[in-house]
Amino acid sequence: MPSPYRAIFAAPGTKGFSAAGLIGRLPISMVGVGILTMISEITGRYAMASALTGTLALAAAVIGPQVSRLVDQYGQRRVLRPATLVSVAAVAGLLLAAANGLPDWTLFVFAAIAGCVPSVGSMVRARWTTLYRDSPRELHTAYSFESVVDEVCFIFGPILAIGLSTTWFPEAGPLIAAVCLLVGVWLLTAQRSTEPAPHPRGAEAKHTSALRSPGLQVLTATFVATGAIFGSIDVSTLAFAEEQGHKSAASFILAIWAAGSCLAGIVFGLLHLKGRTERRWVLGICAMAVSMIPLLLAGNLPFLAVALFVSGLAIAPTMITTMALIEAHVPRAKLTEGMTWISTGLAVGVAVGSSVTGLVIDAAGAQRGYVVSIAAGTAAAAVAFAGYRRLTRPAQGEEPSTDGDGDNSAEAPADHVA
Repeated sequence: MPSPYRAIFAAPGTKGFSAAGLIGRLPISMVGVGILTMISEITGRYAMASALTGTLALAAAVIGPQVSRLVDQYGQRRVLRPATLVSVAAVAGLLLAAANGLPDWTLFVFAAIAGCVPSVGSMVRARWTTLYRDSPRELHTAYSFESVVDEVCFIFGPILAIGLSTTWFPEAGPLIAAVCLLVGVWLLTAQRSTEPAPHPRGAEAKHTSALRSPGLQVLTATFVATGAIFGSIDVSTLAFAEEQGHKSAASFILAIWAAGSCLAGIVFGLLHLKGRTERRWVLGICAMAVSMIPLLLAGNLPFLAVALFVSGLAIAPTMITTMALIEAHVPRAKLTEGMTWISTGLAVGVAVGSSVTGLVIDAAGAQRGYVVSIAAGTAAAAVAFAGYRRLTRPAQGEEPSTDGDGDNSAEAPADHVA
């Protein structure tokens, strides 16, 4: 591991909570595609499968920030364990309902309840922030490492989920994902020494949300469109691989996409770039949008794999920069909630993108599903450009999470961290 990455693990407890976070984050990439594969295996209905995964994502988008707000207020251990138990129980109910052919509405009920799944990635990033808040360079490297971990999950998660559901039994993918969530959260919350201190709030601040920040509003809105990219690509790739007669290959194609992002994240974590963070963020969003165009031209799986690898190169650097921007626009007492709103935006986008793509595929074929990806990329770029000025303004109200100056508030300050 390059020395900047070794350095961040010098602090006690970092290896432990990082390992637990890796296990707890596998469900991010396993549950959705696992349910999609399960339902398509049992019923062959892609519209139904994508609507169900969309329901789960949308429920997580609504409930997730509330869970994280409680975490900021009461601490990770007190909130994450009961929330995880509810989510795992709901996933179990969903699997039993699907296996026994219960009415469709029962599947949607369980999917909605399962949406209380905690944002494990936000919890881990909050621990890094607590450790390295006053060390911008180390914090940048930690965020880069976390983006790499995310991509590792997206490399192996779909392979596990699709592979288990297609070769073992249809419910196997979501089942293993639920087990990983339960184990990961329990291991993470058992490590008390690195847990961020809770921030009890007075009555006047109890009901305020981190989303009141104009900068966070821009980031969240942009990531709704970005989530639609992710959701549409997942559904389209699975359907396209099935049309080509190699459905199980979809997991490897999606892994190649994540591998491109993983590689870019590793390199980005070693850089020490200067300049305005907001401009790099807009550039990253635009790069993702442009990289969607070749997907519509893919006529076979090898071409699609290459196109997805190239498009993945823009993902991790953009996510890393996004986390730095959140720190500048969200008060310290609401940092976990602020990070979760990005996941919320992605979840809403995944819900919309996967649902719309399922309808498009059923009507016009798998390759046409990538039209949704292109449209979502265009929308993300448009929102990023429209909201650029909000990101360049200093945060108002409560003290932001970092001590960056007002002119360039993204990375405490942006001239010191990429």
